[in-house]
Amino acid sequence: MILTNAQIVLSNEVIKGSLTVNNGMIDSIDHGNVTLPGAIDCQDGYITPGMVELHTDNMEKHFTPRPGVAWPAVSAFKVHDAQMISSGITTVFDAISIGDVIQGSERLNNLTRMVDALNESRERKLTRADHLLHLRCEVSHKDTLEMFNTLLERTSAQLVSVMDHSPGQRQFASLEKYREYYQGKYKLSDSEMKAFVERQTHTSQLYSDQYRKEICHTCNRLSIPLASHDDATQAHVDESHSFNMVIAEFPTTAEAAVAAHKKGMGVMMGAPNVVRGGSHSGNIAAHTLASEGVLDILSSDYYPASLLDAAFKIAQLASNQYSLAKAIALVSQKPADAVGLKDRGRIQSGYKADLVWSALEDDHVHIEHVWKNGNRAF
Repeated sequence: MILTNAQIVLSNEVIKGSLTVNNGMIDSIDHGNVTLPGAIDCQDGYITPGMVELHTDNMEKHFTPRPGVAWPAVSAFKVHDAQMISSGITTVFDAISIGDVIQGSERLNNLTRMVDALNESRERKLTRADHLLHLRCEVSHKDTLEMFNTLLERTSAQLVSVMDHSPGQRQFASLEKYREYYQGKYKLSDSEMKAFVERQTHTSQLYSDQYRKEICHTCNRLSIPLASHDDATQAHVDESHSFNMVIAEFPTTAEAAVAAHKKGMGVMMGAPNVVRGGSHSGNIAAHTLASEGVLDILSSDYYPASLLDAAFKIAQLASNQYSLAKAIALVSQKPADAVGLKDRGRIQSGYKADLVWSALEDDHVHIEHVWKNGNRAF
């Protein structure tokens, strides 16, 4: 396959030229256009690496499209996969939650269904993107450690993140924001919300420190990459670094983001944060971290189509240090490198031909085609 008349986004620059693919791998990148028969004219559009998504809980909504409705698992997974590939995401770390703030939630009920569907879909070669497992561990839940150990006995994980969503700290340092979010989400009365806050505070005090230590110890022993979540202070970052965490997911303050970046942790922020112009929880905005040069990775989180849009928006910001090449690396090269994927995430000879052809349409990025291992997937 030959792609020509394209703006090819490399690791450090954008060139106008052509790209050749052989046997699913990028063969050569050349300046200038070609007129060979069969070459695909990209009409001056952008060719970027297939994106690498480290943290998305997009799968959950397809397993329970309405409250009380459990959709057939493999069918739900295939719809999720199609949504990811159509967004230009060719490698997906599906974030599956162990533990939740609500007992008996649909998230907990779907836990094994989602893991089994992921594994079955991969084994049956039903997926268009590569899907890997990211276990999100809510350490304030009493059953998290047991469920984590049980899952690791039946499947392998490629990334683990450790989080505590109890009130008054990290993502929800503002109790007002905490009440607004959970009372709205679960339709709790004032008295129910008061009891909810007390219960979550208590379980965090009982379990969080112990579970965080044990889960991190297990991951270090098994060489599974670790990510912190919602670090807010220097002390949080110091603790995360002491556990050998390589990614700082969604730090809530500039202090934490700068500290994590200095320690070599990949600072991850949400692409929806970029597209919307700020955090829905009232925490630090991703574009603010970009202006300080400490933004390393973007994640689509809950909205897959936001990822490529966010990268282009970062490149268009007036007050930052990110060229288009550096901004695209936030969704491709940087996340791949952070978790040790050395065969993808950049347009370079010898790398996987995971590619996205897109064009700017006003303030939106329109995806024309996506290739996985040199085969058209969208």
